[in-house]
Amino acid sequence: MRIERFEDILSWQKAKELTLEVYKTFEKSNDFGFKSQIERASVSIMNNIAEGFERKSNKEFKQFLFIAKGSCGEVRSMLHLAMDLNKIDKQKFDELYNLSLEISKLLSGLIKTL
Repeated sequence: MRIERFEDILSWQKAKELTLEVYKTFEKSNDFGFKSQIERASVSIMNNIAEGFERKSNKEFKQFLFIAKGSCGEVRSMLHLAMDLNKIDKQKFDELYNLSLEISKLLSGLIKTL
């Protein structure tokens, strides 16, 4: 299958899913600094995939994928903090953590193919 739009990229689709889940999970949080940070990190994943793809250069696309991968790590780090601060339960932690890890692996595979 040829990828013609960034919306066709599986890692972007999963990143969008993660972003929506992060927004829903923390929408009622009163810790605005924490909430903003984890939301921005999740949005950064999908936006860097999109921006890199639109550059139409494999070298630039790879660079943006590495940035997206870094944002996946940031989300996972924030999830650890959320769990330690009792902002989320273990089930929600596992769900979001595993989705972020899946995205990171997909990004690694995409980087290797470029």
